[in-house]
Amino acid sequence: MAHDADRSAVSVPELRLLEGPNLYFSRPAVKAVLSLPGYQAADTAALTRLADAVGVRRAAPGRPHTSQRQRFLVRLCAGLLRQVATRVGTRLAVRGRTGTDVDTVVVAFPWRHRQRAVALGEALGEALQRLLAGGEAEQVLADCAAAVDAAGVDGRPALLRPRVPVVSVTGTNGKTTTTRLLAHMGMTCGRTVGWSSTEGVYVQGAQVVAGDYSGPSGARHVLTDRSVQLGILETARGGLLLKGMGVAHNDVSVVTNVAADHLGLHGVDTVDQLAEVKGIITRVTRKDGWVVLNGDDPRVRAMAATATGRIWMFSLDPDSPALRDALSAGGRGITVLDGQVVVLRRDADPERLVRVVDVPMTLSGLSEHNVANALAATAAALGVGLPRDGVVEGLRTFTPDLEHNPGRMNVWTLPLPGGGTGTVVVDLAHNEPGLEALLNVAEGLRAPGARVHLGLGGVGDRTDEILVGMAELAGRRADRVQIAHKGHYLRSRTVEDLEAQFVTGLGNVGVVASGASPTEVEALAALVDGMTDGDATALMCHAERAAVVQWLEEQGARQDTARDIRRKVVRARGEHELEPEIAAAAALEGTERLRAVESLLDGDPQDPRLRFELGAALDAQGRQAEAVEQYRLALAGGLREPHRFGAQLGLVRQLRADGLVEEAAEVLAELAAQHPDSAALVSLQALVDADAGRAAEGVLRLVDYLMQHATAAEDVAHRDEVLRAVTS
Repeated sequence: MAHDADRSAVSVPELRLLEGPNLYFSRPAVKAVLSLPGYQAADTAALTRLADAVGVRRAAPGRPHTSQRQRFLVRLCAGLLRQVATRVGTRLAVRGRTGTDVDTVVVAFPWRHRQRAVALGEALGEALQRLLAGGEAEQVLADCAAAVDAAGVDGRPALLRPRVPVVSVTGTNGKTTTTRLLAHMGMTCGRTVGWSSTEGVYVQGAQVVAGDYSGPSGARHVLTDRSVQLGILETARGGLLLKGMGVAHNDVSVVTNVAADHLGLHGVDTVDQLAEVKGIITRVTRKDGWVVLNGDDPRVRAMAATATGRIWMFSLDPDSPALRDALSAGGRGITVLDGQVVVLRRDADPERLVRVVDVPMTLSGLSEHNVANALAATAAALGVGLPRDGVVEGLRTFTPDLEHNPGRMNVWTLPLPGGGTGTVVVDLAHNEPGLEALLNVAEGLRAPGARVHLGLGGVGDRTDEILVGMAELAGRRADRVQIAHKGHYLRSRTVEDLEAQFVTGLGNVGVVASGASPTEVEALAALVDGMTDGDATALMCHAERAAVVQWLEEQGARQDTARDIRRKVVRARGEHELEPEIAAAAALEGTERLRAVESLLDGDPQDPRLRFELGAALDAQGRQAEAVEQYRLALAGGLREPHRFGAQLGLVRQLRADGLVEEAAEVLAELAAQHPDSAALVSLQALVDADAGRAAEGVLRLVDYLMQHATAAEDVAHRDEVLRAVTS
C-alpha cells in the first residue's frame, strides 16, 4: 500500500509496561498507544487488501477520518500483533480499544520478558510504518518477528504475591480515611499493620516513607516488611493506569465511590471510564475473599457483575435494592438501622455492632460520607478476619483529629477577635462531592442563625467544568466565600486561570467572592476576621496543612473532642445534649426541681444553658434576685436563643422590681430591635413606661401592638380610627 513515508503518519507516543493487574488484563501487560493519521487518511480499498493480507477477516474500514475507521484500526493492530507473535512461536492475547481522538488506538498484551515485550511493541509501530509505505506484508511480518526473536528474555515483572492478608482500597473520595480506619482497627485487634497511602507508607502508625505511595511502590514497601501481618493498600487511579496494581491479588477489595475527578488525564475522559479503572482491584480479589462495594453509587454497585470475590454491599439505606441483591446472591450487607451499624446476612436477623453516635469519625452522625466510610471499613475488617469486638473498639476509638485522620474533617474551636468562639473545619475536599460533604459538616456545626464561611480552592489538573461546578456549589451553600490559592498544585495552570474559573462559577449563581488569598493560611485568616460568635468556617486545605494547624494553634484554637463535636451538632439543631434530663428536671416542682438542675450543673459549671435553667428554677420559687444572678452568668457565658431572650426578660423584670426603670427601658429598647413581634416584650415595655410616669405612652404602645397584629376583618377596618382615638 504505497503512501507518503513521513513517519508522522504513524507514531507510538506511548509504550508502557504495566507491572501488575491493569485495565486490560489481570496480569502484567504492555500498553501501546498508536497515532495513525496516515491510516485514517488511507484509501479504503487498500486497507481492505491489507487487512486480508494480515488475517483480519470481514474488514470494513469505513470512510477516512471516521470512528468506524478507528475501530477497524483497532482490529488491524491487534491482528498484526498476533501475526508477529505467531511467527515467534507464541499465542498472544491482545485487547484493543479506541483512543482519545479518531487518529489514536490502544492495544495491550500480556508480557513475561521485558526485552521481548518492548521489542514486540516497537515491532508493531515499525510494521505499521512499513505497510503504510507499501511494504509487502509477508516480508514485513517476517522482519518484525526476527527482531522480536533476537531480543533477550531477561527482566520479569516485579509483581508481588502477598504472604499476608491484603486489603486494597480505592475510590474518588474517602479512600485515605477508610485506609486509616482499617489500619486502626487492625492495630486495635493486635495485628502488626502496614499501610500505604497518598501521604506515605506506615507500619504501626510510624511513617516509614513520606510522599504519595498510593501505587505499586507503596505496596512493595508494605509487603516486603517482614514484621507486617496485615497489609492495607490505598490504590489510586494514577498508579493503576501508569503501572498497574502492585500485587497479584488481594483478599478484600473496597470501592468507596466514583465521581468526576482527574478527568482528561491518561485517556480517562468520563466518569464511566474512571469507574472501569477503579474496578480493577475488584477483578483480582480471591474467590473466597470479599469485594466491598458502595450500593448507593450505581457505578460501584455495577462492579459486582465482574468482581471475582464474594460481594459485601454497604449502603446508608437499609432498604436499598443493592443490599437485597447482595444477600440473595449469598453475600453480605452492612447498613445503619435504628441508628446502629448492623451486618446483614441472608435468613438471619441484623447483627448490631455499635451506635453511629458512638463512632467519632461520623461527627455524631453528621458526616454522612464518613458514616459510609465507616461501613466500608467495618465490612472490610470483618471480611479480612479481624475479630468483631476489636473492630467495634476500633470504631469507638478512631477520632477525626491530627493523630488519627489528619487533614480529613478536623474540627477546631477558635476564640474570635470580636468575642465568642467559632468553628473551623479543615478538610482535603478536592472535588464537588468532597466540597459538598465539607459544607454539610460546617452547616451542621454552626450555631442556629450563624453563618458558614468557605475557603474555596482547587488544583490545576481538574477540568474547567469541575472547577466551575465547585464554585457554583460554594456560592449556593456558603454565606461567604474567599478564594484560597494553592501554588504547589497549579499543575500547568496559572493562578489567574484558576481564579477565573472560580469567579465564573460564583457569578453563575449570583455571588461575588469576598476576596482571593495567595495561600491557604492567608485565606483562613481573612475568613476568621469576618466571623462572629457561633459561625463556622470550612477550609479546603491541600498544600499547607501544617502551616494552617500552626496558625490555628497560635490563635488559641483547640481541636474538638468527640464530646465537643456532639455538643455542637446538638446545639445546631437548637437542642442541648442533656435535653431529656433538662425536660425531666423542669417537670419537677419546688426544691426537687432546683436539686435536679443543680445536679446537672455540677457536671458542667460553665454551661450557660444549665445556668439559665437554674435561674428559671429559682424564679419559679420567687427567688428573683438569685435568679437574675444566674441569668447574668448565663448571658455572659454565651447563652443562645431561644433561651437568651428569656434570660434577658428575666433580667428586665428584676431591674424593674429594683426600681431601675431607665436601665430596664434601655435593655428593652435593644431587645425590641431583635424581637419586634414579641407580645411579652411589648407588655414589659408598657409596664416600664407606666413606672417611669409615661402611662399614656405605655397604653399607646399596647394598643398599637394589638391593632397591628389584629386579624379579624372588623378590627382591621377600624385600626386607624382606634389609633387616632388613643393619640387624641
